[in-house]
Formats: sequence, C-alpha cells, structure tokens
Amino acid sequence: MQNPLLLRSARRVRACLLSAAIIVLSLPRLLCAQDLPPKNDTPSTQVPAKPAPANDSSEVSTRDTPPTFRVRVNLVLLRAVVRDAAGKVVTNLKKEDFQLSDNRKPQVISTFSVETPESHKVAPSSTPATDADASPDTAAAIAALPQRFVAVVFDDSDMLSEDVVWVRSAANRLFTSLALSDRVGMYSTSGQITQEFTQEHDSLQNALLRVVPRPLIGTGFHDCPDVSYYQADRIQNFHDAQALAASTDDALQCAYGGDPQFTAQARALAESTSQRVLSAGDSQTEYVYRHLEQTMRRLAGMPGQRVMVLVSPGFLVTSMLTQQSSSLVDQANRANIVINAIDARGLYTPDVAGDISDPPQGSQRTIGIKSSYRLAAQSAQSDVLAQLADGTGGTFFHNRNDIDEGLREAVAAPAVSYLLGFSPQNLKINGAYHNLKVSLTGKQKFSVQARHGYFAPRTIADPIEAAKEEIQEALFSQDEIHDLPVDMQTQFFKKDPTQARLAVLMHVDVKSIRFRKADGRNRNNLTVATAIFDENGNFVTGGEKIVEMKLFDKTVDRLSRSGFTLKSSFDVKPGTYLVRLVVRDTEGSQMAARNGAVSIPF
Repeated sequence: MQNPLLLRSARRVRACLLSAAIIVLSLPRLLCAQDLPPKNDTPSTQVPAKPAPANDSSEVSTRDTPPTFRVRVNLVLLRAVVRDAAGKVVTNLKKEDFQLSDNRKPQVISTFSVETPESHKVAPSSTPATDADASPDTAAAIAALPQRFVAVVFDDSDMLSEDVVWVRSAANRLFTSLALSDRVGMYSTSGQITQEFTQEHDSLQNALLRVVPRPLIGTGFHDCPDVSYYQADRIQNFHDAQALAASTDDALQCAYGGDPQFTAQARALAESTSQRVLSAGDSQTEYVYRHLEQTMRRLAGMPGQRVMVLVSPGFLVTSMLTQQSSSLVDQANRANIVINAIDARGLYTPDVAGDISDPPQGSQRTIGIKSSYRLAAQSAQSDVLAQLADGTGGTFFHNRNDIDEGLREAVAAPAVSYLLGFSPQNLKINGAYHNLKVSLTGKQKFSVQARHGYFAPRTIADPIEAAKEEIQEALFSQDEIHDLPVDMQTQFFKKDPTQARLAVLMHVDVKSIRFRKADGRNRNNLTVATAIFDENGNFVTGGEKIVEMKLFDKTVDRLSRSGFTLKSSFDVKPGTYLVRLVVRDTEGSQMAARNGAVSIPF
C-alpha cells in the first residue's frame, strides 16, 4: 500500500520538472559570461532580448521535449567501511589499497571517492541583487542548510509490546539531544506513522507516542496444524521431510484424533496449511519492504548526509524474497544512504517455550522438533538487519541493552567510508546473483564492511527512459559531479515582503565540451535541470530544458575563450533554500551537478 502523500509529492515533482520554464539568455549577449544580472533584474518575458544575428540564432535553440542520451555502462557501487582490530575506522586508504572481485573474477575499480560527514556540506552561493529594495544586512542572512537527515523507521509490524516500551524511551531521549542542524523523520513499516523531516522535538515526540505493535497477521489464533512461518518455509521451499512429518503428525492429532488411517488426509492438510502460512508471511515481509523503499525514496531526495535507522526485532526472509533485501542495499548505495540497524530485542536469550501469552500448539511427539525450529527462527530473523547494515557500510547493534548509545551512534554516518564503483564485463541480462568481495591489497589485519552481492538486470532498459531516470536520480542526490566544467551562482531580489525572485546562473566552459562534427557544424545538446528545496529538504520548484548547439567553428573558438551563461528564474517566498543544478550532454555522456544554499530574509 503506497503512501498517498508521497505519491502526490512525486507527481508534483515530475510535473514541475517537465513544465517549469527556464529562461535561457541568447548566446551572443553572453560572451561576457561572468557579468551578474543588471540592477532591477526582471524576467526576460517582460524585457525582451535584442534580436540575435541570423547565424547565431540558427546555432542555438531550446526545447522542452524529453531528453535523449547514450546510457552509461552499468555501474555497480559499493560503500566500504574499514576498521582496525580495535574497531576504529581506518581513514587513510587510497584506490590502490582495494581489490574487488565479481563471482571470483577480479574487476577494475573505475570510480573511487572518500566520503566523510563533511563531504556533503553545502556552502552559501548567493547574494542579494543590487536593487533599491535590498537591505544592507541581507548578505549576513545567508545560512547553510541542514547537513544531516535521519529517517528513523520503527518496525511496528514485527515488534512486541516489550520491545516498544524501552525503544520509545530511548528514542525520546535521543530526540531531545539533537543538534539544531539535524532533520529527523519518523516512519513505520505498517505505514501508520509518517512524520516528515523536521527539527521540532515536540512533533517527533508526538509521533513517537504512536509507535505501538501493529502486526499484519493476527495473533492468538492457531491453525490446525499449528505451523510457523519458518516451518512453512522449510516445507514449501526446502522440501524438508522432517518439518512436513512434524506438521502431518500435528494435523493427525488435532483434526483426526490421532487415527493413523487418516494420515494421507493429515499430510494434505499440513501441505495446504503451510502454503497458506507461507503466503501470509511473505505478504507481511513484502509489505515491510514496500514501506522501507518508500522511506528510502523520501530520504534520497534530502540535500545532505543521509542515514536510515531501522529499529526492528528482525523478521524472516524466505528464499523467495532474498532478492528484495539485495535490491534495498542496491538502492541505498546508489542514493548514498547508510543503513544502521538496531535489534529492538536488545540482549535476549533464546525463547525455547515461545511467547507465554500465546504458547505454541502441537503434540508431545513434535514439541522437540518445533522448539528447534523456533530457536532457528529467532536466530535467523536478525540476518536481514545485518545484511542491510553490512551492505551499506552501516552498523548492526544487537545483543546489547544500551540502546541509547546505539541510537546515538546510528544517527551518524561513519567518520570515513570509501565508495567504489566498477562496470561488470560481459554482464548477462539474466537476473542472476553475483557474489562480490572487497579486500585490501596489503596484509593489514583490517576488517572490510561492504555489500556482498547484487542481482543482474533481467531486461535491457530503454535508453531514453534510463537517461531520464539517471538525471532524476542525480537531481535529487546531493553529490557533486564534475564531468562537465560548469559553475553555478544564484542571486535574488525581493518583489515585496512575501515574494522574491531567485535567479540561478550556470556558466559553461565550452572548451572542455566534446562536439560532434556534422554538416560543417559542431553539435551537442545540453539538458539543464534545476531543483529548489526548502530548509527541511522538501521540493519547492524546478525546471528542465534542452539546449541544442549547432555551432560554427568560429563560434566555438569565441566561446572557448569566454564560455556562456544560462539563467533560470523562480518565484519563491522568503526563506532558506538549497539549489540543485544538474547538466548532462549528449555527445560526451557527461554530467555536472552543483549545490548551493541561499537564504532570503523575511
């Protein structure tokens, strides 16, 4: 079930990106690209530009149709955290210190970067326009936006009442100690709690009070026979004869009074019951995954450090759903999200007899084998938490009762992590699982924490749609990309106390752009996408446009000395904003992405 607020927000983003107009200054007037907008800046629709010469007019044009690109090669990203024997993060490694293998075949590490909490800080990029309404202290009001966004997800679908009580107490103390620059959102796997990112402690505490167990599968009712989700998985997916025999014996006792002549009917009942239990359990797990994905998409659009904290007692993932966990890890790595997981059970001992308020059912002859399945399930249900944390460079807090310390550590990304990328050679489009291994070239006794694998795609993506998705992901990312030589500057002027005009200027260094020669022209297209986010990371407005360049040689030579500037303007209210600019070209398949912060005083 999808959150309607998130759906409406996503539709609004797509509509704004396709329809919002970007004002492109005509090329001949922009040879002095470093010049700032003149006094009393106004939209070009009100003050038309001088007509361009015929040749220049035919050399540059713009259109709003969807962009088309050559799709880059498949890139697999891995975030690695390296710790020494004492558990401290190792901070001085380089690309040559790592080696990577895909299904035991060595791979070439094509991209490498060192990530720290400081990597994603956004600096102010704007000054007030020099019109008569600008106050002298406007520049002092420019402030950096929040740097850390934390999505705390409570797994209320799997929590028990005893888990919730102490988890809420620890989380409440954490929220009261957050820094002013932090933004925290609170969500739940049942979908019943959605507190968007905020710094208001009262809002977080009120949302915390709504964290209660909300199991999707009813408790207190036992089938005949009583089959657990774990046992049903063993019967249906692993064809475990012992598990089926135990379930058959229970069915014989509870449905047929132990009469052995009904053994065949009891076996059929055991089979059908295990199918039903497995289907119900898989449905709940898939429901949990869907809400984790929704939270991850929301977090991926935040303009700063991104951390997801999953507080859960864990849950079983059957063999049919293992690809879902890998997919979540893949999405998190592409969005630079670190997942820290906290076992809500704390320091626990195996529960041999089951929940005393809801004891398991079964015959005396099967109690032993069912107890062994119960213990195995309790151990296995935390595996998914370990996989999510380990695969994204996060930390898994388990078998410990200091949940206060666990939460404090969980909201922060590692001091240093290493983002590795490689392009698989001769990748088969068959959906097969690939084992990954990251190790160090030296003999240091360091531990490397990174994802363990990925699934190959099952179909070849349409190039046009894949390119659109790549631009969209880059626009709502926070990483700086420097493939293209692009600089960004912003300015604003206030039209009245409640409205302002925000101008985003992009300067392009033409001499570093690749052109394709055809019909005596130098051809390339640029797609320019701009997005404006408010101080809580919410999308406000944006626009997208294609700039088609068909330049003569002398024009390329002239622009290689000065570059050119594009300008887009947006109507906003006074406030603090993040400006995100993404540019991609056709011929070189290169991108640029820039961040800037602007504060418009009230």
